[in-house]
Amino acid sequence: MRRTDVPVTVRTARWCAVHPWKAIAGWVLLLALCVGAGAAVGTNKGTFADFWIGEAGRAEAMASGSGLTPPPVEQVLIERKPAGEARSTAGNSTVGKATADAGQPAAAAEEIRRRMAALPAVESVAAPVVSAAHPETVRVAVTLRGDRETAKKDVGTLLAETAAVRRAHPDLTIEQTGSASISVAVNDKQGQELRRTEMISLPVTFLILLVVFGAVLAAGIPVLLALFAFVGAVGLYGLASWVFPDAGGAALSVIFMMGMAVGVDYSLFYLKRAREERERSGGTIPPARAVELAAATSGRAVVDSGLAVALSLAGLYLVGDVVFSSIATGAILVTLVAVGGSLTVLPALLAKAGHRMDGGRLARRRAARRRAARRGNGSGRGEGRVWAVLLGPVVRRPLVALLAGVAATVALAAPALGMRLGTEGKETFPDSVPAVAAYDRLVAAFPSEGPAHLVLVRAEDPAAPLRKIAAATRGDALFAQDTEPVVRVAEDGRTALLALPVPYAANSPEATRSLERVREVLLPAAVEGTRGLERAVSGEIAAGADYAAHQERRLPWVVLFVSLASLAIMYVAFRSVVLAVLGTVLNLAAVMVAWGVLTLVFQGTWAEGLLGFESLGFVGSRMPLMVFAILVGLSTDYQIFVVSRIREAVRRGVPTREAVVDGIAGSASVVTSAAVIMVSVFVSFLFIDRIEMKQLAVGLTGAVLFDAIVLRAVILPSALALLGDRAWWPHRPAATGPPPLDVREQSPAGRTILV
Repeated sequence: MRRTDVPVTVRTARWCAVHPWKAIAGWVLLLALCVGAGAAVGTNKGTFADFWIGEAGRAEAMASGSGLTPPPVEQVLIERKPAGEARSTAGNSTVGKATADAGQPAAAAEEIRRRMAALPAVESVAAPVVSAAHPETVRVAVTLRGDRETAKKDVGTLLAETAAVRRAHPDLTIEQTGSASISVAVNDKQGQELRRTEMISLPVTFLILLVVFGAVLAAGIPVLLALFAFVGAVGLYGLASWVFPDAGGAALSVIFMMGMAVGVDYSLFYLKRAREERERSGGTIPPARAVELAAATSGRAVVDSGLAVALSLAGLYLVGDVVFSSIATGAILVTLVAVGGSLTVLPALLAKAGHRMDGGRLARRRAARRRAARRGNGSGRGEGRVWAVLLGPVVRRPLVALLAGVAATVALAAPALGMRLGTEGKETFPDSVPAVAAYDRLVAAFPSEGPAHLVLVRAEDPAAPLRKIAAATRGDALFAQDTEPVVRVAEDGRTALLALPVPYAANSPEATRSLERVREVLLPAAVEGTRGLERAVSGEIAAGADYAAHQERRLPWVVLFVSLASLAIMYVAFRSVVLAVLGTVLNLAAVMVAWGVLTLVFQGTWAEGLLGFESLGFVGSRMPLMVFAILVGLSTDYQIFVVSRIREAVRRGVPTREAVVDGIAGSASVVTSAAVIMVSVFVSFLFIDRIEMKQLAVGLTGAVLFDAIVLRAVILPSALALLGDRAWWPHRPAATGPPPLDVREQSPAGRTILV
């Protein structure tokens, strides 16, 4: 075969196999450069302005431009402990004898005021306020200098002072809460739990691979390459953040999840194929030659799959949101790094490991049984005898199987029609974080400290309409009544802000109704007849509603882009319009099932104890888009590997219906192993105590299992069996014979082996 006819994946694998140390050293150097460059430039964190969307975003811009942005405030909540608990705590205290009035909330509040006022980061400390509903509960409001971003850096000094007062008053519960302390605590907790997830995923993945390959070395290499992909992508993510700002810890979590999923999968497909080639020859061809053969088949599939995943994730950029842009950037980077590692350093490692990749005695016995089975049935499906038996009824009764698969799909996807979306907020964060639990108690004692509508008006006399709105809310149960709303006027006198506290959770129906009342009734009535007016409503409730509405508007465009990208990748991979359309339909089926599972699990309460969450009655507004983009990429990934095997059988001259059985049965063990690994990675995210992470884990796990059990085992083979040769329209694969490369070698026994 001429050199120009040899695929680039094969030429790359050949060079890396012949020069393994150069390839390994080059890869390590590249990763070091990625990490070093990322560390040198740092990570560009998104500003609060990057999160402004819709009317709420306009209101934030008005407030920022006129100097009316509410300053960052931390609240110290002081409560008397129950008598029994107080005695127990005092008995265990190592502080020493408390002062005579240590159990008095007022005394602790004064000490908080004195300590906080001495801090450089604090601008002012308000007088203690006693709760009307709970007289033994006191709060102290501490206003910080700077903005919300600097507050997250400075809040640690405040927390240290709060802890010191807590130790001095063992009879009291003293906790600090606020946007800054909650943000820092939740992110720290998520970081700790992500590290724990890594510690769970890595050994579990290794054990699964050890069962698959029967060799420690073969099991360790995919895990090692997945870690390489994660580390390299994190370094590149720092560089990319200067184009697409980092939106927080969510991106890092997704990078790890995708890195483990695709990094292990690509290595698994490649490594498994290389071992198959050696098995077919009875172990007589050199490992380097087996690597070349794997590169000609699985190497091309890895490239196609990586492009499919990257293009699917690129659809998230169309959302026009910093969170999705940062997630897309990190996930695309880790996918491309995983592809690069599979095509370069993996062939080098396989060639260098040599015969040790074949495994021990158990692995050799498995290989011998597979060779014997292939000689016995002559079909090449000895490895997948069980799958061949299972697929028999599907291809014999394809219409019945297809209808059954479609019925299962519809049943699981139907709940998605009732999906309700909501946004993450203080009320949705885990109560295991002390600052979050303190916030819940704070709002219960002081309803006006909960979420608030921020009404902005710009006019000649902006305060007048806002006073009308404040008067209209008196006695209205949709608004907090424990304090009087305050109107603030900017220095230029043309812009004013009114804060209307709401005594309900930001995602509650009551909060939504209060927002509708302000935007659709109170504000229009108050400004009627005013000229030169600019108005907008922001706040946690409004921002959440606008964010969800924004995503609903962008969802059709993302679906269209990702579907067309999937269609194009499948067509380029197989030159078949029919397969491209079928693949796109199956992708959408997997997504709809994932949405249905999310609705079933998280909008009800039946799974709360099982999965360790408290139902919010809605699905996170980011989940549909995130699950869609990730799943389409992963589903296309599986389809490419399975259909590639089917096409190989067709090229050997096998009729399409038989090729379906050969291809699926032949790839069953490796694809099923990949699905099991992917599920284990996703399931590990259930241990992160954050509702969004649990929702992502459940949605992806349900879809991957459905793909393995229904899509790949029932719907895909039955559809291909019904279509027959029409599945390849307009270009049926030409029969090329079994050898992917025109190279021959002499075995030690003198036999000529076609490789």
